[in-house]
Amino acid sequence: MIRTMITATNTMTQLQTQLDTISNNIAHSNTVGYKAKQANFQELMYQQFNNDKLDKVLRQSPVGIRYGVGAHVSQIQSNEKQGSLQITDRDLDIAFTEPNQYLNIAMNDGSTVYSRQGNLYMSPQQNGQVLLVNGDGYPVLSAADEPIAFPDGATSMTVSETGTLNVTYEDGQVISFDLAVTRFDKPQMLEQLDGGTYMKLPDNLAAMNLTEADILTDLLGGNRNAIRLQNGALEQSNVDVSKEMTELIAAQRSYQFNSRAVTIADQMLGLINGIR
Repeated sequence: MIRTMITATNTMTQLQTQLDTISNNIAHSNTVGYKAKQANFQELMYQQFNNDKLDKVLRQSPVGIRYGVGAHVSQIQSNEKQGSLQITDRDLDIAFTEPNQYLNIAMNDGSTVYSRQGNLYMSPQQNGQVLLVNGDGYPVLSAADEPIAFPDGATSMTVSETGTLNVTYEDGQVISFDLAVTRFDKPQMLEQLDGGTYMKLPDNLAAMNLTEADILTDLLGGNRNAIRLQNGALEQSNVDVSKEMTELIAAQRSYQFNSRAVTIADQMLGLINGIR
């Protein structure tokens, strides 16, 4: 009974991680650029119990049984499938039309993260400049790895298919910036930041015998022709709410079954301890 309780509680802990992942997906079902996550399970260690060697009866079923100790979440996998596009006709709305391509965003601590959020805005500065930021107010980086800033008073702005921002003024002057775009070659190696749309490199790259170049490629120079952006549109979340709800119900049922196993094992231990 003790082993039954250990097996059930091990699995319940991991099922809670799956429930958290599904809940996060549902919460971000309307978040621009969000990619759904899926918890994949793997069996923990098990012990093999073979039948008695004197049993010579031919059988179709496997010999013996495997007594495991539960399961654990082996990986939180990101679904990089392209989300649907919503046409907005707004100058600073952009949507990637190619999977695994991300904007470079500067965080307050100076680190760089990656996001497919394409709803961009202008943030006025005290020096008469405006800063290009995303929906959360974080600066968008240029291909030169610097925040994009330009004089206030622009009359129009467009973003080309290959990621060039063109800022036009009343006198006809045009200032151009190349948006920093990164392609993920191994997207499953990245870490999700705060359960939202931001991705970052793991801190233990050296321990995994990997380098930054193994995981991503900065689309610079001739590689910029691989960038695919659509101006005046936003990529919606690729979360399938009906699928998530089905998996949520299944995960809740599994949690209930394991919880019931703990209760029954506890009752059996109580009966054994009560024997006189």
